[in-house]
Amino acid sequence: MEPTIDARQQGTSGLPDFVLRHFDRQSDDYDHLQLYRILQSGIRQSALPAGLKLPPTREMARSLGIARNTVVHVYEQLALEGYVQAGVGRGTYVAQLGLRPAEPATRAARRVLLSRRGEDLVEHAGAARLQWGAFAPGVPEVRLFPAQVWNRLQRGLWRRAAPEQLTYATGAGDAGLRQAIAEYLQGTRGVACTSEQVVITSGTQQSLLLVAQLLADPGDSVWLEDPGYWGARSMFRAMGLKLLPVGVDAEGLAPTRQQLRRPPRLMFLSPSHQYPTGALMSQRRRRQLLDYAAAQGVWVVEDDYDSEFRYGTRPLPALQGLDEQGRVIYLGTFSKTLFPSLRVAYLVLPPDLVDRFARALNELFREGQTLQQAVLARFLAEGHYASHIRRMRAVYGARHDALIHAIRQQFGDALPVIGGDAGLHLVLGLPRGVDDHAVAHDAQRAGVATRPLSMYYVRPSAAESGLLLGYGAVREEEIGGSFARLAEVLRAHL
Repeated sequence: MEPTIDARQQGTSGLPDFVLRHFDRQSDDYDHLQLYRILQSGIRQSALPAGLKLPPTREMARSLGIARNTVVHVYEQLALEGYVQAGVGRGTYVAQLGLRPAEPATRAARRVLLSRRGEDLVEHAGAARLQWGAFAPGVPEVRLFPAQVWNRLQRGLWRRAAPEQLTYATGAGDAGLRQAIAEYLQGTRGVACTSEQVVITSGTQQSLLLVAQLLADPGDSVWLEDPGYWGARSMFRAMGLKLLPVGVDAEGLAPTRQQLRRPPRLMFLSPSHQYPTGALMSQRRRRQLLDYAAAQGVWVVEDDYDSEFRYGTRPLPALQGLDEQGRVIYLGTFSKTLFPSLRVAYLVLPPDLVDRFARALNELFREGQTLQQAVLARFLAEGHYASHIRRMRAVYGARHDALIHAIRQQFGDALPVIGGDAGLHLVLGLPRGVDDHAVAHDAQRAGVATRPLSMYYVRPSAAESGLLLGYGAVREEEIGGSFARLAEVLRAHL
């Protein structure tokens, strides 16, 4: 701990009194560390004023009862850091630092630490503190990940890793992974692409940042689903874009005639499983929006975050597969299908954008994880990814059914279940007037994680009341008991 030092006169020995008062010969600290901290603190707090001559090293050592080499080392370190100035035959003097004693920051001073943009970002932050357990939305079951298979592949690649795989990444990502992703998307999602159109990123948020920075300027407008993904909203706001909320109906994004008259620069959609309502965009609406985007020069950003998990029906092909004019930017991620901390996502871009996005990615982020990308490439190429998806689709389907059963046991048909046929969450509708923020707060105190539906709206006037319930990270046998605790909280608010 730094001593609190008042300005003192030099002692009769030439040694400042405060050094004698604060140097403890019985301390467990090393002598050089203790002396260094005392002198540094004195200089920073102006107790040792600029221009003060320090005692010669021999005199300082004798007065404190320590080795002279210890004092020499401390003086040299202070000179190296600019606290003192020393010269042969001249002695050692306290340097002029221009410092003032530290004063406690006032409330107003603390508030100006962030820019207006930073304050706005923090104030509207939507990231949840709890990322595990019942009923945290959007969290997959990581305990069933085939870690042994992954570790085997990883060990094999580490044994023959090339230097290029351990340095900064260049280009659009590991070539093998880009090829594996392209083949997977062609076969399962109807995406029309080659491996050259795939750019690997460190998560969907980084993909969104690149889109916002490279395809829009501050002040440009972006259509957002309302309700919609808070992460896209936060990223576009932070990049200075004008947020234009567009309502969602049973067929997906539903712009009004007035909104259609003023085309945006970007259009952000989750057509295969609208987040958070679960709406599936119809083919008619898809065709209408693609034709509009082509005619008006709008970039369509398609977020296909968890379409692998659909129960009872096959996943609808991606919007990108219908795009004939090169207007769709397709976003995918492995966070929901494998595990979030892997931090691997990807963009599928029109061919003329790929090189520009890859160069911007390398310039801004100096990407890495090349070896991890190679492991993932092998994981996909050898069929382990497809096997894991099949297994988890069955697991999540059973958990989905168990949660709906628990809801019906507690409330019958009194509370509607919205968007409950796909993904890792469903929405439990609440009566108008129920404060879903208060319900979520009380549920957390009861040990149950959930999120209020109203927080996903840009327009408070349009907000519906409800709860997002994620079932991905809770075992089937634990769902009934966990929902029973939530039901007790709900009854206090209904």
